Amino acid sequence: MDESARSSSTAEGISSRIDLHTGDLHTSPRAARSVTSATSGRTPRSRTATRPPTMAWERRYRSWVIGGDALATLLVVAVSAAIIDAAADRTDHLLIGLGVGVAVLLALPASRAWTQQVLGEGAEEFRRLGKGLFAAGVMVAMAGLLFGALSVQPWVFLVMPALAAVLLPQRYLLRRLLHLARRRGRCLLPVMAAGDPETVRELIERTRLVSHMGWRVEAVCTPDGTQDQGDVSGVPVVGRLDELADHVQRGGYRVVAITADRYWSPRRLQRLAWDLESTSAEMVVAPVLMEVAGPRLNVSGVFGMPLVRVAAPQFTGGRRLVKEIVDRVGSALLLGLLSPLLLLIALAIKLGDRGPVIYRQRRVGRDGATFTMLKFRTMVVDADRVRSDLLADNEAAGPLFKLRKDPRVTRIGALLRRYSLDELPQLCNVLSGRMSLVGPRPPLPEETEEYSVDANRRLLVKPGLTGLWQVSGRSDLTWAESVRLDLRYVEDWSLAMDLVILWKTVRAVVVGQGAY
Repeated sequence: MDESARSSSTAEGISSRIDLHTGDLHTSPRAARSVTSATSGRTPRSRTATRPPTMAWERRYRSWVIGGDALATLLVVAVSAAIIDAAADRTDHLLIGLGVGVAVLLALPASRAWTQQVLGEGAEEFRRLGKGLFAAGVMVAMAGLLFGALSVQPWVFLVMPALAAVLLPQRYLLRRLLHLARRRGRCLLPVMAAGDPETVRELIERTRLVSHMGWRVEAVCTPDGTQDQGDVSGVPVVGRLDELADHVQRGGYRVVAITADRYWSPRRLQRLAWDLESTSAEMVVAPVLMEVAGPRLNVSGVFGMPLVRVAAPQFTGGRRLVKEIVDRVGSALLLGLLSPLLLLIALAIKLGDRGPVIYRQRRVGRDGATFTMLKFRTMVVDADRVRSDLLADNEAAGPLFKLRKDPRVTRIGALLRRYSLDELPQLCNVLSGRMSLVGPRPPLPEETEEYSVDANRRLLVKPGLTGLWQVSGRSDLTWAESVRLDLRYVEDWSLAMDLVILWKTVRAVVVGQGAY
């Protein structure tokens, strides 16, 4: 049962409530509104000011992550040592295993794989985990070379991959539990948003749409301190932008999200950063120029001036070569493993109406080149001829054509579509190099004719068998959302992002959400 502790400040009349079960800290909007001191002319506060307590759920979650990594490492090392000793008829591998365990438990924190800011957040968590394991493998290999221990080879080439195969799913499972708690309104960080009401409204709507990111906007500061009868999208406006630091100091917010507004000059942002140093709040400035994130952004100082460098997206080079190899090898392996299922589906389609098994359709690939995409046939044989009769009932936005209950879909086709099994023949397109395992949705030629300049950027890379659109709602997405997700992939692509998307695709296919 949740308990709460209340504290009051007689000097300012600020009341707050801390939920000890979830670690959430809430501030009374009415009390927060009573703070009216201005930012201008204020000297920076002492760094010894009282900090809001770290949320209990953050400490617990980080402890679970560290404990899980350590326990899994020890178990894998112990089992591996026993197996290798038995196979080699030796007993010295336990000592080597101990060294491997120490290397892993030193490399993970050194790679910041346990940093609170990345736990449960995007592909960066898995990238740092992989980086730590790779560093540990290098340490073990170097130690073997220095001490002439060739017996470390199975530890580097077999045990380290086995450890990755255990730690990655374990982290994913912990993340799923965290996201489940966040969908239920727990384990959320209280956020103060400050900026123009329209940009703040967009931020609030996005945090509600993607609750798994863990933000809950609880208060807003606007230029004049008032908006829409005291709130923005249901979140109370507690003051003006020049009062922001005071509200954060006394409100216990963990994130201060700065959105675009003319008020925010470099000097004012710098002063705000100084004022927030005495709090546990993290200052986050939303980009106002473009939606670019990930490895393309780098902050550097030029002549004492902090600048955000935006690197051009990489469409060639070493990483793309690795992606190409993974596509070809991965599609070949999947075709081999899934061949019994492919034959079973083909037989079911053929017995259904004696029509062709494979449906061939022209799609647009990289740089606008067309190719023939393969799918299992899920509609009646003359489906394309009757499409014009159904255009008036189109339920999709933009150039897409979708019907939730399309009368052309066969019985076996409905089942295949629900679990995306009709897409499996596209592995042949991936193997031939016309598609990728992960990428934007492959469009029809008539769709690209209606593309805007922004949407055309989807054609800079190969279309994918799966992508951000596949794991974010599929057919339930609007046209604008679909374009935004594809552009995000084109702009911020990374190998780590591909791995996360492939992992999430399995769950999306099993659940069958958004597929019709």
